[in-house]
Amino acid sequence: MLPLPVLLLALSSPTPLFVAAAADPCVVIAGKTFVHPSDALACLKSFPFNETLRQNVLTHNIARVVDFFTFEDYYLQSPPPFQDSTVNIRAALANINTTKFATDYDFNVALYDFATRLNDGHTRWFPDCYTSYQNLLPAPIVSLEVNGVQGVYVVPDLVEFVSLLGSSYTDLIGIDWQRLAGAQVISIEGRDPYAYVDFIAATVSGNYLSHNVRVNSVFSSYRLTGNAYSQRFGDFAGPTGVAQDSLTFQVILVNSTKPETVTVPYIANFLGAPFTDGPSYWANNCAANEDTNGVDFKSGTAGLESNTVKRRQPMANIVDKSTGNAIGLPSRFEPTLPTVGGDQGVIKSYILPGNKTGVMFVGSFGPNSFDGFQRDVVSAINAFKAAGVTRLLIDLTNNGGGFICLGQFLHQYLAGTRIGYPGFVSTARGNPLARKIVASDIELGLNGSFSFYTADNWAFLNGTQMPASFNYMTPDVPIVINGKLDATSQRFHDTCELSFIVPIPSNPPFDLQNVAIVSNANCASTCAMFSTLMNERHGTKIAVFGGNPREQIEFKGMAGNQVLEWKDIDSEIKTGNLKDDPLAPADLLVSGNFRHNWRTAWSFFDEKEPIAYVFELPRFRFAYTPDTYNQPQKLWQFAEEKLFA
Repeated sequence: MLPLPVLLLALSSPTPLFVAAAADPCVVIAGKTFVHPSDALACLKSFPFNETLRQNVLTHNIARVVDFFTFEDYYLQSPPPFQDSTVNIRAALANINTTKFATDYDFNVALYDFATRLNDGHTRWFPDCYTSYQNLLPAPIVSLEVNGVQGVYVVPDLVEFVSLLGSSYTDLIGIDWQRLAGAQVISIEGRDPYAYVDFIAATVSGNYLSHNVRVNSVFSSYRLTGNAYSQRFGDFAGPTGVAQDSLTFQVILVNSTKPETVTVPYIANFLGAPFTDGPSYWANNCAANEDTNGVDFKSGTAGLESNTVKRRQPMANIVDKSTGNAIGLPSRFEPTLPTVGGDQGVIKSYILPGNKTGVMFVGSFGPNSFDGFQRDVVSAINAFKAAGVTRLLIDLTNNGGGFICLGQFLHQYLAGTRIGYPGFVSTARGNPLARKIVASDIELGLNGSFSFYTADNWAFLNGTQMPASFNYMTPDVPIVINGKLDATSQRFHDTCELSFIVPIPSNPPFDLQNVAIVSNANCASTCAMFSTLMNERHGTKIAVFGGNPREQIEFKGMAGNQVLEWKDIDSEIKTGNLKDDPLAPADLLVSGNFRHNWRTAWSFFDEKEPIAYVFELPRFRFAYTPDTYNQPQKLWQFAEEKLFA
């Protein structure tokens, strides 16, 4: 094993010490957008395992960041129906710490798989070195109801969709893939197709605690990304990484009745930074850079004397690597209705024929403009009211979350100020280092411009904003989870109303009985909190499309109450002058991010239960059909008929 300084020198030098330049497998794929997975894997596996890097990433960083993870003890025995997410996190990390790995890739994939199978999209390990490739199979699948029977099909729009990748992709496929469009899938790798989809949902998807919600992320679906409609390959046909070369199907082609076996190849799509060989791949995609670790915000331009810096907005979102490759939705599937209201890139609004129902497709709560999102909501609702619209349909399909306060804003704007506080009761984990951070922030005189930990980010349960000098970690509030005593902060509210820049109406702009939500249940984080608020506080009609027809499905994905990226928690520690504390995680030596769920939202139904663990079913559930699959306007018109009858 090379010592770390020698290893880093080797990886940054023109000729790596661990592989002959002529045999450098990274040279073979350099400069190519699409390559065969085996060629990409050879490059990724060319970097040797290094114990110093393992200890830096695992022992000195991730194991200490887990101290802040609010749901750690829940995983010891996840409650029904989330039992498949049960894992002893500390034991799993200890096992990875003693396993012999041949390459750095093998170590990081083991850690990536461990975090993925927590099924919490807020708590993931993303090593940039090994998540820079997305495997794309030219046969995405979807669950459709045809002639009253649900089954798995290759997407009907296969030719139009895959062709959008261009000839540099399609020329590598090597089979007559176009003929698979719309084919019924009889088996995958010799297994019932729904059973294989369940397998992918259990081992590859992650992100959502509920299994059948993950099932819907296995399938292809429409979404709104970067101010445009696009289509996900789905976790079946578009997983992160290059672990597989191909899949074998048994299918019945369109206009045929005879089963046929076909092997379909994956093609790896590179989404990382350019490189020319192994050393440059490591330098540009693997080594820590100026954006990897946190900073001391006290050393910035704001200074301790300034209180004018705008507070940072809390986030709750998942990271979907597939958004790095937002392949367009075939144009014939895009809505033909004109948009109404503003358009900041994450909301598109329409009025359905008949002028009774307005549609607000909220693709994300993470716009480029925090204030612009609020203006777009107001603009759309004003346009609806001016047109005489009396019903509102909100589409949350593939909404991965975003700014917490924008979820609360949309809820409050729709429900009116008379509902009072528009969010959830919340807590942070009260581990020893967290308590030190709060105490140090108070001693240093910091406020919410510098830290998420300072009390002025929160309000007492009576709605009064806490002063920055208040220590809400003392005394802490112990709770018992799976027989383990865990310290939490005192309970508090968000202070989102301080960030609302438009007047909130006293009364709802629409009768809340005439507001409905549709989605594929891939509604995460802030989206999950928004839809849960609408369900728990107003009984809003919610409809979910898709999933495995043999299983129940929730209307929401993983719902925490705030996510901190590794850089965020590191900045909290450094700004609090605690980086030298023995409990503090070390700076990463590689480019990566161990993000974690930092706050808990407690259910209105039972404030002893986090909303993440409250299994909440939609009032309506529908299968996708050839008419509603990937055709949002037709889906909305179907939903209008069913939900507002």
